[in-house]
Amino acid sequence: MIPVTVACGALRVAIKLKPGGSASRIEGVTRDAAGDCYLYVKVRAAPEKGKANAALIALLARAWRVPLRRLHISAGATHRRKTVLIEGADDQLLAQLTEWMASYDN
Repeated sequence: MIPVTVACGALRVAIKLKPGGSASRIEGVTRDAAGDCYLYVKVRAAPEKGKANAALIALLARAWRVPLRRLHISAGATHRRKTVLIEGADDQLLAQLTEWMASYDN
């Protein structure tokens, strides 16, 4: 299972963010104790003044090869659990993300 859902021309991705890490990297797709699936990401940026959120968006944009302007945090801006919205998504992007996340599935 992957943490992506389709929503009116956009994709929603469930994220768990660990700010202040030793390096910025995508750790993988995992589940929590409740069975919810999410993409676990660490960033070096501190969780202050939106720095960690900006680092998250930049990291995902590079990894997914999606323009920064299409990525937004739609929920959880001040929490570790977030929802990232990819605007203007289509079936091709969904297939690419599904394949990409399968390679990170733990």
